[in-house]
Amino acid sequence: MAKKIIVIGSGAAGMTAASSARAADPAAEITVFTQDRDVAYSPCMIPWVLGGKSTWAKMIMHTPAWYDKERNIKVFTETTVEAVDGEKKTVTAACQTYPYDSLVLATGGKVFIPPVEGTKLPGVFTVRTVKGGQDLENALKTAQHIVIGGAGVIGLELAVELRNLDKDVTVIEMMDQVIPRIADKDMADPIQQYIESLGVKFVLKAPIQAVLGKDKVEGVTAAGKNYPCDIIIFATGVRANTDLAKTLGYDIGQLGALAVSPTLQPYRRGRLVPDVYVAGDVMQCISAVYPGPTMSQLGTSAVKEGLVAGRNAAGQKCQFGAVASPWISVIGDRQIAGTGMSLGLAAWYGVKTCTGKASGLTRARYYPGGKELTVKVIADRNTHRLIGAQLIAGEDATGRIDWLTAAIASGITAEEFLVRAENAYCPPTSMVRDVVLTAVEDLARNLAQ
Repeated sequence: MAKKIIVIGSGAAGMTAASSARAADPAAEITVFTQDRDVAYSPCMIPWVLGGKSTWAKMIMHTPAWYDKERNIKVFTETTVEAVDGEKKTVTAACQTYPYDSLVLATGGKVFIPPVEGTKLPGVFTVRTVKGGQDLENALKTAQHIVIGGAGVIGLELAVELRNLDKDVTVIEMMDQVIPRIADKDMADPIQQYIESLGVKFVLKAPIQAVLGKDKVEGVTAAGKNYPCDIIIFATGVRANTDLAKTLGYDIGQLGALAVSPTLQPYRRGRLVPDVYVAGDVMQCISAVYPGPTMSQLGTSAVKEGLVAGRNAAGQKCQFGAVASPWISVIGDRQIAGTGMSLGLAAWYGVKTCTGKASGLTRARYYPGGKELTVKVIADRNTHRLIGAQLIAGEDATGRIDWLTAAIASGITAEEFLVRAENAYCPPTSMVRDVVLTAVEDLARNLAQ
C-alpha cells in the first residue's frame, strides 16, 4: 500500500518537503494543507515587487494545479488544519479526516505585532504573504506618509523601495541601531547613513506604543511622540508559529520554537515523536559556532530542512547539521551580509571576542567600476577561532560571505585561515589580494597583542 505523507504548511520548507518526499518515493500519496492562498513563493521578494522590479505572477514559482499535474502532490489552499491525532495518525481539515503514515510540520512563522492599541485598524500591514503584499500595494496608491516599524533587513529594503516610489518614509526602531542583533553597530551605521541620504527618516530607541486613528490609521506613538502616517507596516520580526505543535504537546525549546533532533523529529516530554518531522521557521537549530540553540529563519535554511524532513518522511535516514546562518540584503545600491555571530550574539553566549577590519575594492584598482568593500571578522579571543563576519559591498557580497561561512563552519583559526586561504583573481572580479584576507590579517595582528 502506498505510503501516505501529509505536509502542513506551503512555504519553502513545506513545498520542498513535499517535493523531496515525492523524489524519494514515487508511489507515495502526498497531501499539503496550507492556510495561504498561494504556494511556492519567497516572501523575501515582496519589497522588490512593491518597488516595481518584478510582478506578483513572476514571484510565484508554481501553482497548486502544477503540483497536482507535474508531481502528483495534492495541495489544499486556504485550508486550516483543525486537529492532528497523533495516536490515530490522522489530520482533520475542512471537516474531513485524512490518515497519514508520516507527517511534516512546516507551519512557519508569524510576524510579531506589538500588543499595543490600534493594530486592528485599516492601514496596518505586514509583509509575509502575496495577498498581504497586494493589499499593501493597493493601499499605497492613495497613501503618502508611511511608517515602517522595525529596522531589520526587510524593513530597510521596504524603506528604500517605497522611497523610490516618492513616498515619505519613516522607520521606527526600538533598538539603538538598524539591523540589530545580527549586525554590529559599526557596520549598521553606514547603511543607515546611506538610507538617510535617500530621504528616509529614522527614529531609534523608540518602541511603538500605539497606533492612532478612529476608522483608519492616522499615526503612531513611539517613545511618547506622535508620528502622523497613512500606513504603518510592521516589519518587527518573525516568531515561530507553534500553535499546532503546542496542542500536540511537543517540546518548545529555549528560543520559543520547536526543539528537534538531527533527523528533524520533535520531542514530547523529552522523547522523540515517531513519524513526525519538522522544517522551516517553526523550529530552532543548533549553532555551528558554539553548541547551543539558534534561530535560522532564512529561506536557505528552510529549503535544506525541507529536503531532510521530506526524505525522512518518505523513509530515508537523513540528518540536518548545525548552521552558521549566512544572510545578505540588497538595500538600494548597497549590499550588507553577515554570517556566524555578531558581537552582540557572542556576548549573549559569554564569548570574549577580538575583531579585524579592512576596506578596499571589489575589483582591481586598475579596472574600472570597482565598488567599495568593507569586511569585518570576529574571533574567539581565547581560541582564535573565527566565529563571525560581516561585510558591506557595492557588489559581489554573496561569494565572500559564503567563503567566510565555510571557514567558520570548519572551526578554523585566524592564523590557519591565512595559511590555507586563497582567492581567485581577475581584475574585473577582485583585488589580487582580496579584502577578506586583509581583514583576517588585521584580526591576527589584534589577536597577537
